Amino acid sequence: MPNTAGVANIKVIGVGGGGNNAINRMICVGVKSATFIAANTDMQALNMSSAPIKIQLGASITKGLGAGSDPEIGKRAAEESIEEIRRHIEDADLLFITAGMGGGTGTGAAPVIAALAKELGILTVAVVTKPFERFEGKKRMENAIEGIEKLKENVDTLIVIPNEKISMFVPKGTPFVKAFQIADEVLRQGIQGISDIITTPSLINLDFADIRTIMKQKGNAHIGIGRGKGDNRTLDAVRQAVQSPLLETNIAGASGIIVYVTGDQNLTIDEVNEAVGLIKEVVDSNANIIFGMGFDEKLKDEVQITVIATGFSAKNDRGRYNPMMNRPIFGEQNTEKLSRMYGLIPEEEEVAAAVKPKEPTPPPVSEARDGIQSPRMDVGAGRSLPPFLLKLQEKARK
Repeated sequence: MPNTAGVANIKVIGVGGGGNNAINRMICVGVKSATFIAANTDMQALNMSSAPIKIQLGASITKGLGAGSDPEIGKRAAEESIEEIRRHIEDADLLFITAGMGGGTGTGAAPVIAALAKELGILTVAVVTKPFERFEGKKRMENAIEGIEKLKENVDTLIVIPNEKISMFVPKGTPFVKAFQIADEVLRQGIQGISDIITTPSLINLDFADIRTIMKQKGNAHIGIGRGKGDNRTLDAVRQAVQSPLLETNIAGASGIIVYVTGDQNLTIDEVNEAVGLIKEVVDSNANIIFGMGFDEKLKDEVQITVIATGFSAKNDRGRYNPMMNRPIFGEQNTEKLSRMYGLIPEEEEVAAAVKPKEPTPPPVSEARDGIQSPRMDVGAGRSLPPFLLKLQEKARK
């Protein structure tokens, strides 16, 4: 039945163990803007889910014992349960599919669900993780890459979070379980960031139609959420949002952008202009930029900026790789701050010094690394960084 209520019906389906963990995290922190569905071949894991709707995939194929890290079994299990999946998603306006890619259920079943959503005409966004290659192995990474390519064929937009990057940015000695919680939190922020924009009343409102304009059939997507406080709060928030070092993407060259600024009643028009101006300088000159703004008194003296970028050209698809990861283009990356952002360090705790990444010191920004240069960055005499990055560098030094 078509939705005529005037409110977008948003659903999130977590597929497999990683997807189930991600939606448990969202439910735990009180995300209320979506309906949650857990789908799994493993009944023991499914029964532990907090989701109000649970779908056992492929009961006759797997006997409730999981897919055994075999994506083909995950695919067949989803196909067996396709009508039950259809019943639970067919009235959605926006469907998020979240999964950890590389195993059996998420890798095999998520593309099947995406194909069904496409058939039903649902705007579909996949937010998935790639495995820790160093200890999860080459085969699991190969499965993940193949599954992501199949997923991309049927979703409107795709956001990929590489778990491998997490180990570069968390403080030394971080418990293993905490690292996985960070991955879940990045998934949560991406999904909640989009759904809250649609469902939260604002001073300058954005609605589902705006999201659809930017995200329909756009391929790779970037979503970044940044917060800042103090004299440079706008700069800090923009820097976090566009850098997103735990993602593989950046916003350079994007043709579709949503910028949503949130602050308290003291948020000034100058700060809003600065935020949008900085972002405009790095995206495509003809980009469709949709702007929204809201107030949240809980932020107090902080400003939060959400950036959603899509429409990367096939010729220059910056959405495929983020050359800004691990590089001090925006000023030295403080890993303690990043860890606090994802819930590892209490806000009130004073940090004596930044913890440096465990990777070797990256090369200067003027040098190419592995043949990959930063977006719009020319190297050589008489060449310079784009104005956007120059401004960020200059302000970061002050």
